[in-house]
Amino acid sequence: MTEMSYLDGNMLDGPMRELFTVDVSTAMGRCENCGMTGSMASLHVYSQAPGLVARCPSCEAVMLRLVRGPDRAWLDMRGTTFLQVPMPMEQPFPRPL
Repeated sequence: MTEMSYLDGNMLDGPMRELFTVDVSTAMGRCENCGMTGSMASLHVYSQAPGLVARCPSCEAVMLRLVRGPDRAWLDMRGTTFLQVPMPMEQPFPRPL
């Protein structure tokens, strides 16, 4: 791979917030290639493409691709075995009247 500058995974927060209603930067994911587990904020994000490419900070394998069009977005997470998203404490369901 050629040397390119990257941003840290915190930059995914804005674009991913358009898709999810939670803060994804604190979500934990596991790299399919090397098995490293870490926060989305730790990913190396490259933006010199039509979309965003997020790579594992350990092995540089692609974990996430996000491309945004005018009326839709494409999210490819093939390189991520799981994404554990912190959720606010559940609110009890309202009881029927």
